[in-house]
Amino acid sequence: MPNKLTGSMNRLNNAVARSVVGRWFKLEGSGAVKERAGSRFTTELRAGLTTWAAMAYIISVNASILADTGGTCVCTGENLCVADPEYLICKGQIRNNLITATAAISALSTCLMGLLANLPVGLAPGLGLNAYFTYSVVGFHGSGLISYREALSAVFLEGWIFLILSLIGIRQWLVRIMPQSLILAVGAGIGLYIAFIGLAQHGLKVIGGDTVNLIGLGGCLAKDYASADLPGYCVGGQLRDPTMWLGIFVGGILTLLLLMYRVHGAILIGIFTVSIISWPRPTAVSYFPHTPEGDTLFDFFKQVVTFQPLDKIGNVLSYNYGSGHVWYALITFLYVDILDTTGTLYSMAKFAGLRDPETMDFENSSIAYCVDAVCISMGALMGISPVTAYIESATGISEGGKTGLTALTTGFMFFVSIFFAPIFASIPSWATGGALVIVGSMMIRNVLEINWDYIGDAVPAFLTLIIIPFGNNIAYGVIAGIFSYIILNGIPLIIRKASRGRIVPSNYDMAEPWVIPPGSMFPPWMYMVRNYVQRKRGWAPGGEAAERYDSRLGERGGGEG
Repeated sequence: MPNKLTGSMNRLNNAVARSVVGRWFKLEGSGAVKERAGSRFTTELRAGLTTWAAMAYIISVNASILADTGGTCVCTGENLCVADPEYLICKGQIRNNLITATAAISALSTCLMGLLANLPVGLAPGLGLNAYFTYSVVGFHGSGLISYREALSAVFLEGWIFLILSLIGIRQWLVRIMPQSLILAVGAGIGLYIAFIGLAQHGLKVIGGDTVNLIGLGGCLAKDYASADLPGYCVGGQLRDPTMWLGIFVGGILTLLLLMYRVHGAILIGIFTVSIISWPRPTAVSYFPHTPEGDTLFDFFKQVVTFQPLDKIGNVLSYNYGSGHVWYALITFLYVDILDTTGTLYSMAKFAGLRDPETMDFENSSIAYCVDAVCISMGALMGISPVTAYIESATGISEGGKTGLTALTTGFMFFVSIFFAPIFASIPSWATGGALVIVGSMMIRNVLEINWDYIGDAVPAFLTLIIIPFGNNIAYGVIAGIFSYIILNGIPLIIRKASRGRIVPSNYDMAEPWVIPPGSMFPPWMYMVRNYVQRKRGWAPGGEAAERYDSRLGERGGGEG
């Protein structure tokens, strides 16, 4: 029976590879130019399911965070309406809207990324960005700088600005000119970041808060929290939460053993096994304890199939671009998102083995960044904070995902989640925590390639590596790495130039050379337009007229970036 099943799967993989689908997604055996080695149809489907399982938590988490803005609900009472029954009912309706919107924009953006850019990367509303949107811009129950409607207008405009930057190639170039050690450190730092998420409160809960040391051991029961306002801050009883141990042994150790024996879908098996064990109510590890919160979760879970229209948050933008606060929010979204998303996309492409070692770019980068930009604006129309590439995509890549079929599968599952949101929003955090730690351990291997022999390369890479997880933000780590690199390498460069090479740092010969990657700054579509214009005007390639046109375009050395 196993041999027959294996034979059937091989025949299916070969048939799909030889089809139009196989050629479009460049599956192995398709005969397409630059076909992806090791990419098989069934492997891509399994990888997509794994990515979705690791990302599915965002459906409920994002809705819970953004609902704290109050959305379009109007607070007319005291104390920010925290005890106003009418306002809280409206807020509950906003949360239900946001569950649908989160699943819908995740499905749309991930499918577009897979179909158009052929990358195994999932997109969804970004954690961190949604918290900034909620608590720093709009404020709890609308107590911040600008209203929910105005904040959405800032996100909408951000997407269009990103689209322009992507079309002219600036987003791609920002990553390509980064020193190699910093690029490697970003990938490794993301690995530490997702491992930290997997160990922390939104994962296994092994790591908790500490009122003195900020971080300490967690895993205690609710009765041992420092206070109701500080969940995860344990004053005793650490490592006694049974859900933590379920996640460690079934979601972690069992998954690792399956990986060691090369069982296909090991990560997915671990996630769903923990989820199924956690669904029955009368157990110590139930996701639906007999508490008011647990009753609410279980009531939603029992609905199984439901659809909530976007009647409260759909297309509610207020285009108040005359407000300085709107522009402040817009600029902040821009600089954080451009580094966060750009760095994540690049790192995921490298993790999947899709980076060109010469140009330091990845295939279809312009299309990928444009898809991300368009989906940011579309998300705003659905009432959602900025959409971004998800580092949990690494779980699917580690399962063998190499093409856009992985993303299409993930996107399809998010589409199904729109109607089965009660089921898919009920995957516990401790079910995915182990998977995140395992994938983080796979991504940390980048540190082996960092140049640790020269301080000017090692320290910026190290700062990037630690600030990404400790700062809870990819962009902050990138900023720290770039600025420290410029200072530690710029000052010695000035001294060396001023002394005509007589004063140089010790071990300077071990420094990693910084070079501008080959190829042009401009994206391929500009060269397609150039060639079209030249053909229309009858210019001979390489002729004097064509060279003058190329110089106006700003081409540095030929070739497509």
